[in-house]
Amino acid sequence: MIRQNNDNGSVNISTSVYTDIVGTAATNCFGVKGMAARSVKDGVYHLLRKESVGKGVNVRFHEDGSISVDLHIMVDHGVNMNALGASIIEQVSYWVTHHTGTEVRSVNVYVDSMMIG
Repeated sequence: MIRQNNDNGSVNISTSVYTDIVGTAATNCFGVKGMAARSVKDGVYHLLRKESVGKGVNVRFHEDGSISVDLHIMVDHGVNMNALGASIIEQVSYWVTHHTGTEVRSVNVYVDSMMIG
Protein backbone atom coordinates (compact mmCIF):
# COMPACT_ATOMS: atom_id res chain seq x y z
CA MET A 1 0.00 0.00 0.00
CA ILE A 2 1.22 3.49 -0.80
CA ARG A 3 0.22 6.57 1.17
CA GLN A 4 0.23 9.90 -0.66
CA ASN A 5 -0.03 13.03 1.46
CA ASN A 6 -1.37 16.37 0.26
CA ASP A 7 -2.63 19.63 1.79
CA ASN A 8 -6.07 18.16 2.53
CA GLY A 9 -4.94 14.87 4.08
CA SER A 10 -3.72 11.58 2.68
CA VAL A 11 -4.76 8.95 0.18
CA ASN A 12 -3.99 5.26 0.68
CA ILE A 13 -3.79 3.17 -2.49
CA SER A 14 -3.98 -0.59 -1.96
CA THR A 15 -2.05 -3.23 -3.84
CA SER A 16 -5.20 -4.51 -5.56
CA VAL A 17 -5.70 -1.12 -7.24
CA TYR A 18 -2.24 -1.37 -8.79
CA THR A 19 -2.66 -4.99 -9.87
CA ASP A 20 -6.00 -4.26 -11.53
CA ILE A 21 -4.64 -1.21 -13.37
CA VAL A 22 -1.56 -3.12 -14.56
CA GLY A 23 -3.58 -6.16 -15.65
CA THR A 24 -6.08 -4.04 -17.54
CA ALA A 25 -3.36 -2.00 -19.26
CA ALA A 26 -1.50 -5.15 -20.33
CA THR A 27 -4.55 -7.01 -21.64
CA ASN A 28 -5.52 -4.00 -23.76
CA CYS A 29 -2.27 -4.30 -25.76
CA PHE A 30 -2.51 -5.90 -29.20
CA GLY A 31 -1.29 -9.50 -29.13
CA VAL A 32 -1.96 -10.17 -25.45
CA LYS A 33 -4.41 -13.02 -25.06
CA GLY A 34 -4.72 -12.47 -21.30
CA MET A 35 -3.05 -12.80 -17.94
CA ALA A 36 -1.54 -16.14 -16.93
CA ALA A 37 -1.40 -17.96 -13.61
CA ARG A 38 0.42 -21.15 -12.79
CA SER A 39 -1.67 -23.90 -11.27
CA VAL A 40 -0.26 -25.24 -8.03
CA LYS A 41 -1.89 -28.60 -8.67
CA ASP A 42 -0.47 -29.43 -12.11
CA GLY A 43 2.16 -26.70 -12.74
CA VAL A 44 0.51 -25.66 -16.02
CA TYR A 45 -0.17 -22.02 -16.90
CA HIS A 46 -3.83 -21.13 -17.34
CA LEU A 47 -5.50 -18.15 -18.98
CA LEU A 48 -7.26 -16.00 -16.38
CA ARG A 49 -10.74 -14.59 -16.90
CA LYS A 50 -11.19 -10.85 -17.47
CA GLU A 51 -12.35 -10.40 -13.85
CA SER A 52 -9.06 -11.84 -12.60
CA VAL A 53 -6.56 -9.65 -14.49
CA GLY A 54 -4.80 -8.69 -11.26
CA LYS A 55 -3.88 -12.28 -10.36
CA GLY A 56 -1.11 -12.44 -12.98
CA VAL A 57 0.55 -9.32 -11.51
CA ASN A 58 3.03 -8.84 -8.68
CA VAL A 59 3.70 -5.30 -7.37
CA ARG A 60 6.68 -4.37 -5.17
CA PHE A 61 6.80 -1.06 -3.29
CA HIS A 62 10.06 0.86 -2.83
CA GLU A 63 11.17 3.29 -0.12
CA ASP A 64 11.12 6.24 -2.53
CA GLY A 65 7.39 5.76 -3.26
CA SER A 66 7.89 4.08 -6.65
CA ILE A 67 6.81 0.57 -7.63
CA SER A 68 8.16 -2.32 -9.67
CA VAL A 69 5.80 -4.62 -11.52
CA ASP A 70 6.07 -8.25 -12.68
CA LEU A 71 3.34 -9.51 -14.97
CA HIS A 72 2.70 -12.92 -16.47
CA ILE A 73 0.89 -13.04 -19.80
CA MET A 74 -0.26 -15.33 -22.58
CA VAL A 75 0.19 -14.05 -26.12
CA ASP A 76 -1.24 -14.76 -29.55
CA HIS A 77 0.82 -16.83 -31.97
CA GLY A 78 2.96 -14.82 -34.40
CA VAL A 79 3.29 -11.54 -32.49
CA ASN A 80 6.58 -9.65 -32.41
CA MET A 81 7.75 -10.21 -28.83
CA ASN A 82 10.05 -7.16 -28.74
CA ALA A 83 7.34 -4.81 -29.96
CA LEU A 84 4.77 -6.39 -27.65
CA GLY A 85 7.05 -6.09 -24.62
CA ALA A 86 7.84 -2.44 -25.37
CA SER A 87 4.14 -1.68 -25.83
CA ILE A 88 3.19 -3.34 -22.54
CA ILE A 89 5.94 -1.55 -20.61
CA GLU A 90 4.88 1.82 -22.04
CA GLN A 91 1.16 1.26 -21.44
CA VAL A 92 1.58 -0.05 -17.88
CA SER A 93 3.91 2.81 -16.90
CA TYR A 94 1.55 5.41 -18.39
CA TRP A 95 -1.66 3.96 -16.88
CA VAL A 96 -0.20 3.59 -13.38
CA THR A 97 1.33 7.08 -13.35
CA HIS A 98 -1.75 8.68 -14.90
CA HIS A 99 -4.28 7.02 -12.57
CA THR A 100 -2.34 6.99 -9.29
CA GLY A 101 0.52 9.49 -9.62
CA THR A 102 2.97 6.74 -8.63
CA GLU A 103 6.30 6.45 -10.46
CA VAL A 104 6.95 3.06 -12.04
CA ARG A 105 10.58 2.02 -11.55
CA SER A 106 10.43 -1.13 -13.68
CA VAL A 107 8.03 -3.39 -15.54
CA ASN A 108 9.07 -7.01 -16.07
CA VAL A 109 7.02 -8.94 -18.62
CA TYR A 110 7.03 -12.75 -18.51
CA VAL A 111 5.49 -14.54 -21.49
CA ASP A 112 4.35 -17.81 -19.96
CA SER A 113 2.48 -19.27 -22.92
CA MET A 114 1.54 -18.70 -26.55
CA MET A 115 -1.95 -19.44 -27.85
CA ILE A 116 -1.92 -21.19 -31.22
CA GLY A 117 -5.03 -21.17 -33.35
